[in-house]
Amino acid sequence: MTLEVKDVDAYYGSVKVLEGVDFSAAHGEFLGVIGPNGSGKTTLLRTISRILKPKVGTILLKGRDVMAMKDKEFSRNFAAVPQDTTVNFDFAALDIVLMGRNPHLGRLELETEKDIEIARRCMELTNCWHLAERPITELSGGERQLVIIARALTQEPKALLLDEPTSHLDINYQIEIMELLKRLTVHEGLIVIAVIHDLNLAAQYCDRLVLLRRGKIVSMGSQQGVLTAENIKNTFGANVIVKTHALTNLCYVSPVPSPVKRQTGASSKDNADITIHLICGGGEGASLMHSLSEKGYKVTAGVVNMLDTDCEVAQLLNVPVVAEAPFSPITDETFQAHLARIERADVVVLCGIPFGFGNLKNMDAAEVALGRMGKSVLVLEADGIAERDFTDGEVTKRFIALKNKGAVMVKNQGEVLKVLLSQSLSRKSLLPPLSL
Repeated sequence: MTLEVKDVDAYYGSVKVLEGVDFSAAHGEFLGVIGPNGSGKTTLLRTISRILKPKVGTILLKGRDVMAMKDKEFSRNFAAVPQDTTVNFDFAALDIVLMGRNPHLGRLELETEKDIEIARRCMELTNCWHLAERPITELSGGERQLVIIARALTQEPKALLLDEPTSHLDINYQIEIMELLKRLTVHEGLIVIAVIHDLNLAAQYCDRLVLLRRGKIVSMGSQQGVLTAENIKNTFGANVIVKTHALTNLCYVSPVPSPVKRQTGASSKDNADITIHLICGGGEGASLMHSLSEKGYKVTAGVVNMLDTDCEVAQLLNVPVVAEAPFSPITDETFQAHLARIERADVVVLCGIPFGFGNLKNMDAAEVALGRMGKSVLVLEADGIAERDFTDGEVTKRFIALKNKGAVMVKNQGEVLKVLLSQSLSRKSLLPPLSL
């Protein structure tokens, strides 16, 4: 059983809304449709469900043109859950679900025990059987959504179409519904096509994704192939970081807000003359990079590996960075470039990075900054260095030496900002050594 959408163009009047849309969904597949507002996602579902007839192209289910199917036959193969599931009449939830049996009943035929049993099974599947006697108008949004999905399943369709099934729902219902849809594909063999606005939910549960922009498919395939920072930037206009979750091995999307425009007050003007250099990596400097930029400081960073989170955030925030090749140790050439960047900074912050022999030169840089260059150095999360020391204790000893030579030990990002704000800074006279 395969659903094929072949080179479909769709119009509202004279306005083309879909152009050349071409994809297929197989038996037991969960296909997510994503894209910005106005990209044609809902129109695509309306076209598949025959509410809107394609002007060009065909839609086939198991090789048959769905437009040629009689209404009852179509309704036995397709069921749809709209975005707005509001019901204004005071029917019991079970009565609403039983409406899904209409395609299987003859004219004026009433539901049988078999129909009621099918409705019950679908309500149990969607965890809403306990709501059977409750009026639909008294249910919460999440409860009502489960009932409407149960009604669609009662049609016993081959393909289930859903338009933003988790919108406006609490996270518990979002997870419950997405888990349900996944089970339906795995255990019931349904073809599920859902418009999903939450990219992380789509990545977590969908087998494949279709990314729409202005009515055209711009990317289609696995979550890793579709949900790239470049695709999301080009399609949504949003700066994001896409990473692989350590537990699930699935990708997740994190937005990166742009720095707030600098205020024109005296303190912000003073901050604009101060350069803070972050010795970071592995994402340990990303948040502080953003906070300092918001406060009006000039920020630089290094040495980080290309494709590292800190490197990506620096690029998004226009923060100058000294970078090394991915998964490579810091070379002498890069180390010298790092020292040159530190030389131009007023304050150096050593972030809570893990240390191995590959990035040990970042510790060298902090020592040079404090010693030979005479820079003010703040050391973040020094208390936890033993857990981040993968150099057989060498870095731990050098942290203690940094403290004894006057580096400022701070517990968290908030303390970094407090230290900076509490000092009267200038390019010539900066933080004196102090301890909190």
